[in-house]
Amino acid sequence: MKIKRIEAVRLNRPTHQLKTSPRREPWEPRDEVANPMSRYTRFKAHRSLWRPGWEDVWCKVTLENGTWGVGSTINGRPVAAIIEDHLGQHLVGEDVFATDKIADMMFRLTKPYGTVGLASYAISAIDLAIWDALGKLLERPVFSLLGGPKQDAIQCYATGNDVDWYQELGFRAFKLACPYGPADGTEGIRRNEEFVASVRDQIGNDCDLMLDCWMAFDVEYTVQLAETLRPYRIKWIEETLVPEDLDAHVALRRRLPWQTLTTGEHWYTHAPFQWAANHRVVDILQPDINWVGGLSTARKIGAIADASGLSVILHAGGNNPFGQHFSIAAPSVPWLECFVGTPPGVPLEEGWRLPGQAIPVNGYLTPSDAPGFGLEIPEEWFTPYFGR
Repeated sequence: MKIKRIEAVRLNRPTHQLKTSPRREPWEPRDEVANPMSRYTRFKAHRSLWRPGWEDVWCKVTLENGTWGVGSTINGRPVAAIIEDHLGQHLVGEDVFATDKIADMMFRLTKPYGTVGLASYAISAIDLAIWDALGKLLERPVFSLLGGPKQDAIQCYATGNDVDWYQELGFRAFKLACPYGPADGTEGIRRNEEFVASVRDQIGNDCDLMLDCWMAFDVEYTVQLAETLRPYRIKWIEETLVPEDLDAHVALRRRLPWQTLTTGEHWYTHAPFQWAANHRVVDILQPDINWVGGLSTARKIGAIADASGLSVILHAGGNNPFGQHFSIAAPSVPWLECFVGTPPGVPLEEGWRLPGQAIPVNGYLTPSDAPGFGLEIPEEWFTPYFGR
């Protein structure tokens, strides 16, 4: 079955009103998080002061018999342009079953302007849409195309700083967003310790606790913070360094042989994950399936992990059906990350999911077994990104 059309589209979701009033505002819109721009005072207070305002992008792939599938990513107009102006037109006419060939074509097509970064987001959306269309064509869930689920449900951990709310939802593993970094000096380390200590006291010793550092640190600060937090049994420290500084990753591993380290959210294509496995710089690989190159690339990373004795835990993998389907089928994936986002007191089903998307229940999630990725979005909700 050949691909007939590939297009960048917008998802025009109807206005959604919450039925339940929040108890309080969620942490994320107001709280400071350590980040790469924290060294510059006018951008330090919140990531929204400097991150681009580009919207989500969806890709729609239509097969010659009318079957269609969708995939999503971020970063708006530049990514939509790569889908529309370049990649899509070269993939029309390809066999939808040739997923590895198509993924390799996109990897090579983008070489003139670089496969990593914005191009990788476009590749991801196209690849996910192809897998969705393939599952619908065969009337099977995507996880079935990957060999079937390895278990009935997969454990989830909650990311964010409204930990009391996540406990109420049934989660028993929590990842905090680290508030302070090198720009805050020794005082910042002390305040980070107070924050982590209070959460450990709240959740007790039977729950897992992790720390997300979002590219904000250098090697020395990471070592100082890790040593300070050692009494609180941090399961892992995540993405402490800027992703391009590979030598720093090697140095950090040497300085912290005892601490579980993770990264990969801002790595693109399979190549840096192969490097990380070869050099043993991290223990858990954390690609984002909507950014790294889609399901086809995530499968390569899963194979790298299997061959290297490492684990894969997708960035925000529980927040969309693409990550859910990969994770339930891949042997190297032990957990799903769920960025809760909804205000405390508002049930997840009210504010969290797209039609047909599974949500975690008591800290576990089972993906939809409907064809494709299981989304039930009406076709009329999608409109051409650039108009027609």
